[in-house]
Amino acid sequence: MEKKGKKTGALARFKANKELFLLSLPGAVWFLLFAYLPLFGVLVAFKQYRLSGGFFESLITSKFVGLDNFKFLFSSGDAWLIVRNTILYNACFIVLGIVLPIIVALMLNELRNKGMAKIYQSSMFLPYFLSWVVVSYCVYAFLSPEKGYFNVLLQQLGYEGVSWYTESAFWPFIIIFMSQWKGIGYNTVVYLASICGIDKTYYEAAVIDGATKWQQICYITLPLLRPVVLILLIMAVGGIFKADFGLFYQLPRDSGPLYPVTNVLDTYIFRALKTNGEIGMSSAAALFQSTVGFVLILAANKLVSKVDQENALF
Repeated sequence: MEKKGKKTGALARFKANKELFLLSLPGAVWFLLFAYLPLFGVLVAFKQYRLSGGFFESLITSKFVGLDNFKFLFSSGDAWLIVRNTILYNACFIVLGIVLPIIVALMLNELRNKGMAKIYQSSMFLPYFLSWVVVSYCVYAFLSPEKGYFNVLLQQLGYEGVSWYTESAFWPFIIIFMSQWKGIGYNTVVYLASICGIDKTYYEAAVIDGATKWQQICYITLPLLRPVVLILLIMAVGGIFKADFGLFYQLPRDSGPLYPVTNVLDTYIFRALKTNGEIGMSSAAALFQSTVGFVLILAANKLVSKVDQENALF
C-alpha cells in the first residue's frame, strides 16, 4: 500500500507539473548525453590508453597504470612555475572580473540617454564573440617587431623598438588587459541585468530621504548585487586551476621566450600531449583540474554559507 501511495503521489506530481517536465526534458537529455555518459572516459586517466578498435574496446584492452599518469604533472622542473602562473592569473581575473564589470554596469545604468547606453553595451559585448585566433592577429598588428603600430610610434618618438614577443616582462600586463577587454562586456551584461531588476521604489525612498547618488549606490545597489556576486565568485573559484587555452597559447603566438609568464596547466598539457602522444596523461590532468575545482567550489560555498547562509550557492 505504501509503494502504491508513493507511485500515485509521483504520478500526481508529474501530471500537475508536466509542462515543466517537458520544458526541462531537452536540458536533461543534453546533460545525459554530454555530461553523464562521457564520465566513463574518466577511466582513461588510469590507463595507458592505446587505440585498438573502438573506444570501449581500447579502454578495456589498454594497460592499467594507476596513478602513473598523474606524475607527469609534477615531475617537470617547471611544475611549480606552471601552477603558480595558473593560480595567480586566475586570481587576478576573478577580482578584476567582478570589480570592473560592476563599475561599468553602474556607469551604464546612470546614463540618461538609454540609446547611447545600448550602443556602448553592444560595443563592449562584441569582443566576447571573437576567437582568440582573431584577437591574436589584431594584437600582432600592434606588437609586430618590424611594422607593429607601437614600434613605429616609438621609433617616431626617437626610441628603439621593442621585441614584444621575446620580452616576457610586458606579457603579464598584456594578458590581463586582453582578458578583461574580451570578457568585460559579457560580465557587465550580467550585473546590469541585476541592477535593472532592483525595485525602483528603494531609490525613490532614498531620494525622498535626501540620499545622494553615491549613497544610493553604496547602500542600495551594491548590497542588492551581493547574491549575484557571491554566486559568480563561487563558480569562478572552481575554475582557478583551469586556464583559457586560447589566451595563453594563441595570444603570445606560442613564443618560447615567453613561457616563464605564459605557460599554464592547459598549455603545458597540450605541449606534453604533442610531444609524447599520451592521451591518458592528458585525461589525468583534466581529471585533476576538475577534482580540485569541485573541492574548491565546496570549500568556497561552505565559507560563504558561514558568513551569509542565504546567499550560498547550495
